[in-house]
Amino acid sequence: MWFEQVMFFVGAIGALAGAAGVVLLRNPFYSVLALVGHLFSLALLFLLLRAQFLAAAQLIVYAGAVMVLYVFVVAYVGGTDQPLGPEVAGLRKLGALFAVAVGAELCVAIIGSGLSKLDTHGAKVDAGFGTPAQIGQLLLNRFLIPFEIASYLLLIAAVGALVLARRRRGHPDAGAIEQIGHAPPLEGVR
Repeated sequence: MWFEQVMFFVGAIGALAGAAGVVLLRNPFYSVLALVGHLFSLALLFLLLRAQFLAAAQLIVYAGAVMVLYVFVVAYVGGTDQPLGPEVAGLRKLGALFAVAVGAELCVAIIGSGLSKLDTHGAKVDAGFGTPAQIGQLLLNRFLIPFEIASYLLLIAAVGALVLARRRRGHPDAGAIEQIGHAPPLEGVR
């Protein structure tokens, strides 16, 4: 029992530290690595919930495949020495305001629960909790639309990063090629 409690706090601290690293690190490559650490910590938390399939999917799909895609996008975009964007004082203040609001909400939730659930065994779960069949049922029946929206968002983010990288390196857009004109015909080719 004490081992699970220790592992919970290790996973929770790792997840929070990874999430903070994603937001606070200025270098996009290190930010992606912090996200990988965050995803590993989430896999540990899934294991503590006895959801072995979710933990394996977290490691294989997210920490493996999606993070490799993000590393390639960051490597293609380049410019890791440049800041991510112009410093806007209004956005910094708005971000700090939202951080304080989320912190206050978490404090109310923790104090409201009285921390009485820490020493309990938790809710009873069914025998099929976290199995591939149950996850497939949930993804294809109840959460199909959010699942598909998340996949489109990942695709849009990757394509947007490639377009921004192309503009940063001075390559013309696809429509700019038509403005340049056609190349002269090769001699001897009809």
